[in-house]
Parts: sequence; structure tokens; C-alpha cells
Amino acid sequence: MDLLNTLVEKGLRRELPTRDEALAVLATSDDELLDVVAAAGKVRRQWFGRRVKLNYLVNLKSGLCPEDCSYCSQRLGSKAEILKYTWLKPDEAKKAASAGVAGGAKRVCLVASGRGPTDRDVDRVSQTIEAIKEQHEDVEVCACLGLLSEGQADRLRSAGADAYNHNLNTSEGTYGDITTTHTYADRVDTVQQAQAAGLSACSGLIAGMGESDADLVDVVFSLRELDPDSVPVNFLIPMEGTPLAKDWHLTPQRCLRILAMVRFVCPDVEVRLAGGREVHLRSMQPLALNLVNSIFLGDYLTSEGQSGQTDLDMIADAGFEVEGASTATLPGHRAPAGGGCGSQEGGCAPCGDAAETAPEPSEVLAARTDLVSVRRRGAGTDLAPNA
Repeated sequence: MDLLNTLVEKGLRRELPTRDEALAVLATSDDELLDVVAAAGKVRRQWFGRRVKLNYLVNLKSGLCPEDCSYCSQRLGSKAEILKYTWLKPDEAKKAASAGVAGGAKRVCLVASGRGPTDRDVDRVSQTIEAIKEQHEDVEVCACLGLLSEGQADRLRSAGADAYNHNLNTSEGTYGDITTTHTYADRVDTVQQAQAAGLSACSGLIAGMGESDADLVDVVFSLRELDPDSVPVNFLIPMEGTPLAKDWHLTPQRCLRILAMVRFVCPDVEVRLAGGREVHLRSMQPLALNLVNSIFLGDYLTSEGQSGQTDLDMIADAGFEVEGASTATLPGHRAPAGGGCGSQEGGCAPCGDAAETAPEPSEVLAARTDLVSVRRRGAGTDLAPNA
């Protein structure tokens, strides 16, 4: 396909595709799927070889969030039967993080529900970061605490945080349909605060919330412009008790096309296969390793993932290798905390006919509720974590 040859050439040069080209990837047929994966795989291998970075989530505070994000089991008014607990003590968080590091994780992601941290919360998380770094000097620590106030990113950086995560989640045009208690602009501002403080920015999206192809391209192009070092791609986990519990729009094939599109648009960033991969990719997960260079190990914030050993076996069986602690994740042309997910020459091409005719969300598929398991182990419990 001329389209795929063009996208590979652009990816190897770190050149931005046009919006129409990105939309065309999402519109490819299932017959073309392996060609799409192979093409995006060339770009992935150019910048990351066959390395897979492992990340481990520690949910520092679970549930009872005042925000109304429709996709989230911790949201205001959620009836999801998830674990609910207040802040873990630094030693408890360190113990949970150590399990992930022992399982091969290179980065530990410290997450807390809520609109954003108070200054006291930042002190608490800073103590946790210091405790983890004292035991695991080389581990990367990423904080994800919601919307930041002035100066908080600097304090987290001073405490030893390496990165900050705050996802855009969906396109600016549809953001108000998903969340009403804060704005898309609020999220952009927090990512920029993290970058200004010298933290490596981590910002991504959630697919499967009823968005169109044009929405997906919009948010990924916005991420390219925002320029994070890592882009986590989540696939909606339709948790019972949330407004989107009945939203089953994704097939494994669509998930792979989305990942390929993200790789073509942001060729040299850490593209992370995040929440929902077991639910929606299922037996096709190994194919996704040809597109992404990073995954979460074990469980997620409020739901369970496949076993950590299964993750490691999958990586090895697919012919990939776990990225070591001493190996730089990002290509050398990118600065350690920022540097661009590619050349910005030419900017974004205007939206053409393909955007206007982008297919609407597919009809709701059969719900696979058997694949959604609420997390009952690890942080906040007396049971051993999955790592």
C-alpha cells in the first residue's frame, strides 16, 4: 500500500503524517491489518529495537473521587464495587513498589484519586518517593495525582520524581461529554506545568468511549503538539457501576489499528499499552508488542490484569526483551525530560474530506463482562500484589 510506505518513510524521518493519512490507518480493513502492523512495527523497531519497558502501578488512594469522569470506577457517584482506602503510608507504598521492581518494572507509577493534591498530599507523596528511591535508586518514579497547583510539580521533582502523568483522554471537542467537573484546558495546563518543572511528561488517551475516528486523530495530534515523552493508550474497561458500563465498541483489530496510528503520529515516543489490553486485545496482545514499546506489569488501579509472569512469558514468546534499568528508553536525539515526539516541520495538515466522512462509532458489541475483574489484591489489602 502506498499509504503504508509513505507512513513508514515519515516515521523513520520523525515527520508528522497528515490527518487524512492518520484517519486512513483507522479505516483500513481487517484484510490489511497485518500489513498495517508490519509497517508500524518498522517504525517501532527503528527507535526502540525489540525492547519492552515494564511499568508498575501503585494506587496510593483508591475511590471516593469528587470528579465525574464517566469512564472511571473511582468517580463521584460510582457504584463500582472497587477497593476504597485512604492514603497508603510510605512504607506500604514502598513495599508495593518493590514487588513491581522485583517483577522487572523499570518505572513505578504512583497514582492517587482526586481532583488534585493539596500541599499536604504533595508532602506525603514526596516522602513516599524518597522512601522508594532510597531502596531502589535506579527506578523511575512517575506521579499521577490529578490537576497540579503552582509550584507542586517543582516540589515533586525536588523529592526525586522523574515523571508526571496526566492524560488528555479524548479530543477537546468531546471532552465535555465525558467530564464536567474540570476542562480539557485544565489537563493541558497540568502537563505543561510538569514539563516546565523538568519532569518527563506522560500523557495519553482512552479509546472506546464512543468517539469517532476523527476524535481519536484529534487527541493524538494534540498529544503530538503537547510533546510528552510517553503516551499511554488505554482501552476503556467498562466497569459495572459507571456510566460507560455498557460501552463495548472495541475489537482486537480496531485496537491494533489505533495503536498503529499512534505510533505513526508519535514515532519516537514511549507508546505504552495501558489499561484494558487484556479485555479488548485478548489473544492478540502479542501482536501489539510490534507497535508499542512499553506496558504495565500485573494489575491496574482498580481492576486486575493478567499475571505478571504471563506478561513476561508473552514478551519472551513474541521475540522481545524486557528493557533493563541501565538502558535509556528514549532515542538519543530526545532530551531526558522532553525533546519532542518528532519533527514539527510543516505543522498539522488541515483536516480534509477523510475527516468529514470518518466512520461513527460501531454498534455496541457483546459485553465481555467475564473479562473484567475488580482488583482485590496488592495495595490497600493484605494479599500479595500481582507482579
